[in-house]
Amino acid sequence: MSAPLPGVAAVLERAIAARVFPGAIVEVGRASGTVSTLASGAQTYAADAPAVSADTVYDLASLTKVLATTTLMMGEVNAGRMRLNDRVRHWIAAWTGDERQPVTIRDLLEHCSGLPGHRPYWEHRQGRASFELAIAEEPLAYLPRAQSIYSDPGFMLLGFAIENASSATLDRLFDQWRDRELGPGSAIAFRPPASWRDRIAPTEDTSDGGERRGDVHDENCAALGGVAGHAGLFGTAAAVGACARWWLASPAWSLFAHKSRTPGSSRALGWDTMLPTSSCGTRLSPRAIGHTGFTGTSLWIDPDQDLYVVLLSNRVHPTRDGDGIQEVRRAVHDAVVADLAGR
Repeated sequence: MSAPLPGVAAVLERAIAARVFPGAIVEVGRASGTVSTLASGAQTYAADAPAVSADTVYDLASLTKVLATTTLMMGEVNAGRMRLNDRVRHWIAAWTGDERQPVTIRDLLEHCSGLPGHRPYWEHRQGRASFELAIAEEPLAYLPRAQSIYSDPGFMLLGFAIENASSATLDRLFDQWRDRELGPGSAIAFRPPASWRDRIAPTEDTSDGGERRGDVHDENCAALGGVAGHAGLFGTAAAVGACARWWLASPAWSLFAHKSRTPGSSRALGWDTMLPTSSCGTRLSPRAIGHTGFTGTSLWIDPDQDLYVVLLSNRVHPTRDGDGIQEVRRAVHDAVVADLAGR
């Protein structure tokens, strides 16, 4: 039986009324399974828009970094093909220059490689070879491991490194992992099939006013064909919840959830860690890890409370210019803990 979440329902209703997003879904669970699923609102603001349901698929955006890239990296490390302390140069031939040579796979995972946060490569680059060269030639923004800057280029490079190590594309590797670990029926994938289209919540309208539904919102990922280490996954709340349960049961939790030693960093390997100012609010434990996505998604996992919280929305519909999502994320997580405690 699904546990009632009145506090969460109220947060979602207020957010929809404030037009933070047209609709959203929250799944709350434990290692043993789902505790509650709450869907609210609709796919768009249109009067006849389909209601959000358990089957609604969202563009997961940067949740790709942890659900695909970090997960697959764990598999490469466990298989012995890659090591966290491997130099990036070992896997990316174009990674040259003396200042780059100390940078490791671990540094990319911890966002402390020296690479900048974002670059609009899509404006003048197309395809993997061009992107790889552009990132490898990118001037470092700071000395490696001197600080941490959340970096999309760093995770694009991780995706390329994984492909080089495994001799397979990132989407094929993820499909194999999903089918093996979650089951082939799990609705999470790069480049979602046409059969999902009607249940995909659209993101930002295109420049000509058209609807973007099932095409990845991130421009750099789109220029890479919809498959990248930093973005590209689409999925349901149930599928993201299944990923969370897999992580809760993983023997590598302690390694990948261990906080970076980089000065001022809250990052672990791929994941972010809990701070009082985090998107997870104030009521998760210090060992909680999580991540957000630009489109309005988030996942937080708390092993001490045996708890995970999935929040999926399309806050970038019809435009990315809206605000309020950070406050909603914090309020949702605080409400989850309060609702489960009965207060």
